[in-house]
Amino acid sequence: MNIEIGKYVEQFVDWLSTVGRPFFDQVANIIGSSVKGLQSGLNAVPPFVMIIIITLLAFLAMTGIRQFKTSLKNYKKSFGLPIFVIIGLLLVYSMGFWSQLIDTLVLVLVSTIIILIIGIPLGILCAKSRKTDAVVRPILDFMQTMPAFVYLIPAILFFSVGDVPGVLATVIFSLPPAVRMTTLGIKEVPEDIIEASLAFGCTSSQMLYKVQIPLAMPTILAGINQTIMLALSMVVICSMVGAGGLGESVYASIQQADMALGFEAGLSIVILAIILDRITQAIGRQ
Repeated sequence: MNIEIGKYVEQFVDWLSTVGRPFFDQVANIIGSSVKGLQSGLNAVPPFVMIIIITLLAFLAMTGIRQFKTSLKNYKKSFGLPIFVIIGLLLVYSMGFWSQLIDTLVLVLVSTIIILIIGIPLGILCAKSRKTDAVVRPILDFMQTMPAFVYLIPAILFFSVGDVPGVLATVIFSLPPAVRMTTLGIKEVPEDIIEASLAFGCTSSQMLYKVQIPLAMPTILAGINQTIMLALSMVVICSMVGAGGLGESVYASIQQADMALGFEAGLSIVILAIILDRITQAIGRQ
């Protein structure tokens, strides 16, 4: 007996692509405009100015705003990451990958923003409702274990090629950690604190926004860190559907068997990944 599940899925995707065409066109317009606008805006900033801005962000993330204002001693402990940012970004600029770096950064940022808009409310809902958690958890398992390349196929059918299908495939691939870690963070809030809050007359919304979310914030930020790292890895894969950035150079190096191009583009991705990882980790520790 041969059950052709893939054939039925293909028919459903074809039907959905036809019926939902107006909706998909609107989504493509919004995401495409956001990506192009951000890429144009950030590429218009001189590279050395952008390096200074990112270095300051790294320094503030390492020191924390409160310590930055109150203690000069924290300065000495916070120079490592800013120095790496300066050296790393100057190296990327000197290799001629600055524009691709900015394009990749924008794709990661747009994907991460969409993920957080969807993932954090969904994670809170899963923490509050066992039924919702029971439905969502298997879907997240499916999303995490399905090979990343498979997401590119429906993305092409719905949104053609370019940055938009790359962003949406990245959203699907990178969404589960944001949902899971938000759910975990909310569930790990100690019961005695919740009982004390109820004893002081907290409403459900006050409990969520003033007690549970602040206490769960380190776990939520750890999920955001994982999401950004997954988004960065997926953005490179999405170069196969026409997404720009550093992934495009990596893909070109594979096609041309160009070791030098592949190493330089890959090194630029590693530098960007380390910077994003360390900054988000530092924010989480603060």
